[in-house]
Order: sequence, then structure tokens, then C-alpha cells
Amino acid sequence: MRPRRALPVLLALPLWVSACTTGPSLENQGEVTAPPGDSKHLTIGSAGFTESDLLAQMYALLLDRAGYSTKIISVTNREIYEPALESGQIDVVPEYAATFADWLNAKKNGADAAPVGSPDLATTMKALRALAAPRGLTVLDPGRAVDQNAFAVAAPYAAEHHLKTLSDLGGSGLPVRLAAGDECVQRPYCAPGLKKTYGIRITAVDPKGVGTTQAKQAVQNGQDQMVLTTTTDATLDDFGLVLLADDKHLQNADYLVPVVNRSRAGSGGVRKALGKLNTVLTTADLARVNEQVDSWRRLPEDVARTYLESKNLIPSGQKAPLARAARRMPDCQ
Repeated sequence: MRPRRALPVLLALPLWVSACTTGPSLENQGEVTAPPGDSKHLTIGSAGFTESDLLAQMYALLLDRAGYSTKIISVTNREIYEPALESGQIDVVPEYAATFADWLNAKKNGADAAPVGSPDLATTMKALRALAAPRGLTVLDPGRAVDQNAFAVAAPYAAEHHLKTLSDLGGSGLPVRLAAGDECVQRPYCAPGLKKTYGIRITAVDPKGVGTTQAKQAVQNGQDQMVLTTTTDATLDDFGLVLLADDKHLQNADYLVPVVNRSRAGSGGVRKALGKLNTVLTTADLARVNEQVDSWRRLPEDVARTYLESKNLIPSGQKAPLARAARRMPDCQ
């Protein structure tokens, strides 16, 4: 994924959740019947990389505008922040529908459980909400922005071979050396899926990482023909690369979704405030704001505020909340 950029550490807050925690036992939990809560003091979690930082800042600004008092903490490990979300130490986090559905499914049914995320958004959301609800979590509506695996080639290479889609590349019969993480060899949505779904001739996986500078440079200079990145990668133009469309929908529906603790932030007020982002934030918008942080070195809080002001979602001059970082968790014994 894209490089992680930590929010400024202004105040350390204790977050007493062990990294070993597996969350509440579903067998011991009753049906969640209490009415949704509406705490006016909400903690928003960021996973600590640029995109998550930006979304957390946008959520905070929108909730502040709606009359809530917010603070942000950065917790860079889902194994830690998800139990904290269940317990109410964190109230809201930005998540990715298919990835979070599969994570909760593995947490409930084991690491070898069949994936429940799929390329179909409705199917994915149904599975995600069914897994989240018994844990006291509410998954709000997804927006328009999606951050999926994506594959890019050099622009001259695409022009020479008339490539716009992954199907075009498969139909060309060209041999392709793919710059990606080493796990791409086995992942069904990477090399095996490209071969099976598109008939692409993957001759080798060059283990340079997902969307890293080294991986993109390898495609730029012709050492490799394609790179695994994401749909919100803002640096492709810098390397002269273009995305090939996933026209047969190999990738899962990783649409952005806010996930909230139902007992503290499950109210209509929170839903309405965060839902305003759904109508405006697109995948292209997300790539552009990522670029402003990663390439232009602007602060996430400034970029988030400017974006929301440009969409008339907050008044000009509204201050972003202070960012706070979570204390390091105790090691597992």
C-alpha cells in the first residue's frame, strides 16, 4: 500500500487494548437491542497512513460541524483498533468494505475461512453488516470512492500495444513481468487472478512491493511491464504510468465505509453528518488529496479542510481537531 505518514503526536492517550485481544466472544454476546447511542464526544481512529489520516480529518470536521466534539488518535494496527472500536474507546473509523468484511470473517471463523468480500458491493455490504452487528458495530453507507488493487503500465507501452483494459493486455499475448509484493504469486486477486480471469501471461513476479517507488521505476525503465498499485495512487503520472481498467471486475468492492460503535455513535446525527461526504468524494478526488499530502507535503488536516470547504460541506476557516496518537500496546505474553 502507499507509504504511511503518521499524524503529529501532540498528546499521548492510553488505549488499554492488548494486541492479543480477539474481541468479545460472539457465543457469549446477546442480541444487540439497546437503542443506538449519540455521544457528543467522539474519538475517531486513523490507521496511520495518508488516506486514513485524511478521512479521519474529514470525519472529524464534518462531525464538528454537526455539533459533536471530536478528537483523533492514530492506531496503525487493525488488530488493535478494531477491539477498541468494539469497546467504545474508539467511536468511528474509516474502513474498506471487502477488506474489513474478510477480516471480521477470519476473526470469527478462522484464518482459513472462505472470503466473504466480493466484487459486488451489495453482496459485500450484506456480509459485512452481518458480521459487524453482533460485535456492536454499525457500518454506515458506502460512498463513491473505492480503493482497490489496480495495475499500471508505462504510457508508451500502453500506446504501442493499444492497451486500455486488462482484457486488452490478456488478448495481446504479451509476456508480462509484474512488479508487486512477493505474496502476489499466491493471492487470487493478483497473479493467479490475472492469469485465470484475463489470460495475461505473467512470466514472473518481481518482489518490489505494492506501489513502491522501486516497483514503479522498474516499469518506467522497462525492466518490468506492469506494477501492482491502488486505484487512489496519486503518483502514477510522476512515473509516466497509466492504469489498465479492471473491466471484468476481478478486484473486490473495497469502497470506503465509516464504521461506528453503535452504543456511542450509532445515531442518525452521525450517519447524516458523515453521509454528506458520500455524495461528493470520488476515487479521483481521493487520489488528488493523497497526492497533496504524499507529493506536495501538505498536512492532512489542511488538505481535508480545504477539500470540504471546496465542496461547501464546512464553512471557510473551520479549524481541524488536534491529532493524538495512541500509546504503544503491551507485547503479547
